[in-house]
Amino acid sequence: MDAAQQETTARARELQRNWYGEPLGALFRRLIDDLGLNQARLAAVLGLSAPMLSQLMSGQRAKIGNPAVVQRVQALQELAGQVADGSVSAAEATDRMDEIKKSQGGSVLTGTGQSTTSSGAPTVRRVVREIQSLLRSVAAAGDIIDAADSLAPTHPELAEFLRVYGAGRTAEAVAHYESHQS
Repeated sequence: MDAAQQETTARARELQRNWYGEPLGALFRRLIDDLGLNQARLAAVLGLSAPMLSQLMSGQRAKIGNPAVVQRVQALQELAGQVADGSVSAAEATDRMDEIKKSQGGSVLTGTGQSTTSSGAPTVRRVVREIQSLLRSVAAAGDIIDAADSLAPTHPELAEFLRVYGAGRTAEAVAHYESHQS
């Protein structure tokens, strides 16, 4: 790889870090490890071609162009967390991955109910992910931060909301959400 390619790859990974919280190579490798997948199976579940997945992982491409794929990535991240904490078995995870593969994106709040409480209400994490996904489908994290900086002097609460949900980590957004419930 020559210097220009290395610079392009580094720039793509930095954009990925801004948009998705980390480079997609690291994110996808963790999903592969946590869910016991290979790259071909991950690509199939996400609805990407294997070459596209490879380009995203290596930094040859920066952005996932399809919002439904971004939502599938988020659903897989949530599933991986549930497998890690033992609340979902390996067999259940396989079934859930098939559901995720079939999902068309859309609103995860009105979807199949795969992340709901026993009362049927969406989990806080699911609501937060939906807010994050919506914000991130409108603008890149850097643009959201710029907007937040512009709002901060006159509307600090809105600025904080944009920073936390538009560019922060999900755990921070969940804590923010929970602290603002009555």
